[in-house]
Amino acid sequence: MHSNLVKTATVAMILAGSIGVSGCATKGYVNRQIATVNTRIDGIDGRVRTVEGVSGQALTQAQAAAGQAQQNAQRIDQISGRVDGLDQQLQQQAQRAQRRPRG
Repeated sequence: MHSNLVKTATVAMILAGSIGVSGCATKGYVNRQIATVNTRIDGIDGRVRTVEGVSGQALTQAQAAAGQAQQNAQRIDQISGRVDGLDQQLQQQAQRAQRRPRG
């Protein structure tokens, strides 16, 4: 009986010790893991800043293109009005020419 008690106590102490050792991470291990994660975060942060810069430039160019397109549309509208006016004048001249007696 005494032998079983000693064996049980020994096993209990080994289990308690192994649980205690395996459950605790050293500060060095934690710091290395955090450093790895921080390095990844810094890399991603740099890439995000690059993307933000590129997208900002693209937005600026798109806005400039939209303004230019609006100006072009206004010019086309002006030219269309002039062309319509010239077309009407040509039609009137053609009608007058048809009414005139040939002779």
